[in-house]
Amino acid sequence: MSSLDTLFTDLRARKKKAFLPFVTAGDPDMDTTAALVQALAECGASGCEIGVPYSDPIADGPVIQASYQRALDNGFHLSNLFDLGKKVTPTIKMPLITMVSYSIIHRTGMQRYVDSAIQAGYCGAIVPDLLVEEAKPLADICRKADFSLIQLVTPTTPRDRQVRIAELSSGFLYFVSVTGITGERSTMADGLLDNVGWLRERTSLPICIGFGVSNAETAATLAPVADGVIVGSAIVRRVGAAVDRASAVADVTAFAKEIIKAIA
Repeated sequence: MSSLDTLFTDLRARKKKAFLPFVTAGDPDMDTTAALVQALAECGASGCEIGVPYSDPIADGPVIQASYQRALDNGFHLSNLFDLGKKVTPTIKMPLITMVSYSIIHRTGMQRYVDSAIQAGYCGAIVPDLLVEEAKPLADICRKADFSLIQLVTPTTPRDRQVRIAELSSGFLYFVSVTGITGERSTMADGLLDNVGWLRERTSLPICIGFGVSNAETAATLAPVADGVIVGSAIVRRVGAAVDRASAVADVTAFAKEIIKAIA
């Protein structure tokens, strides 16, 4: 079992929901990213997604796009991601997941990327641009290594395709709450809860909902049907607006505590 399997088994036994925050590696620098991850672990986050900066946006809205560009402008390199994992994972209990473009994995080499991530302490990867038709080679490598491969299901994904994606995923399924790009929203799409409920009947994988979860009220609405909620842009925006590292950590921690309380 991967660390994510253990996490969700424990959460389900205790009838708890996962809070999975997202932070961009290297925004504005790697020391700030490390401080944020440490603080999120200490305040009760279930796990943390670490976004790997990439110059060609996949489904990222302007807030996360800007954070990626800041990190790249400051010299982010993939080796920094692995150095971060080696630095923080010995001091925290929550699992860390990379969110990474398949082009980066392909360029690095699938086996090499997975091996490097595991050695750095990461337990899985969310790969938003990996087509289900091309997923099996990476899925096989990940399963052999107990490294979770998390894939996305969207509101427009045909239902037979949703099932195929679930079959080639592990750890959890990332259910995109809206059609479009990442970003904070005040309302969720019509039919979201029904769509998640339909998929839940067809897979044993935990289902976590992301894209658009901007506040505690939205998180509380999603918690009854989801195994976890994912919050990205609302956190990244706070980091980008902070005047220094200490204020970024303080603001993100306070916000995280609101989400955790809302889904308890």
